Amino acid sequence: MATPMPVVVYPPAEDGGRRVRAGNQFLGMAYGLLDVAEFLRLAGLEGIDDIDVAGMTEIEWRGGGPEVWER
Repeated sequence: MATPMPVVVYPPAEDGGRRVRAGNQFLGMAYGLLDVAEFLRLAGLEGIDDIDVAGMTEIEWRGGGPEVWER
């Protein structure tokens, strides 16, 4: 499942939220994989879920992988 634009999930903030960006667009603050999946669906990726997000090599996870949600 290829993304149409580069997706970056930034390191956790103090509250555990991670900024999510696709291309030059800020999609929101994610507090778990379901949030990231929803942001990607809203950005145009159909049929994606949290399991897909965790395994996507197209996502650049900064400051820890998809299992890291605390600073």
